[in-house]
Amino acid sequence: MTKRSYTSLSEAVNDLVKEGYKENFRSEIDFIKALHSGHTYKPEDLVITEIFRFEGMTNPADSTELFVIETKDGVRGTMVVSFGAKHSQNEDLIRRIEVNRNSF
Repeated sequence: MTKRSYTSLSEAVNDLVKEGYKENFRSEIDFIKALHSGHTYKPEDLVITEIFRFEGMTNPADSTELFVIETKDGVRGTMVVSFGAKHSQNEDLIRRIEVNRNSF
């Protein structure tokens, strides 16, 4: 597999949607939610297949990571996680998602 690279978050998301990664995921307190379908997942039901990192334009500490996710029931999508002064996603829950290092 050739490693992909993108110059912007929007470029990455647009390309991945074209490849069938259409769902948007968000971590909540106790589960990961698929925003389009409303389905909820436990971290063990998901696999991160790729990770892309984008640095903040004015402050490198304000970074964003794009996780490419596949669920055990075949749903494919992405999760955008922003780091910095303000973020609202459950980082501990996200860390429990399996990362398939063979994919990238």
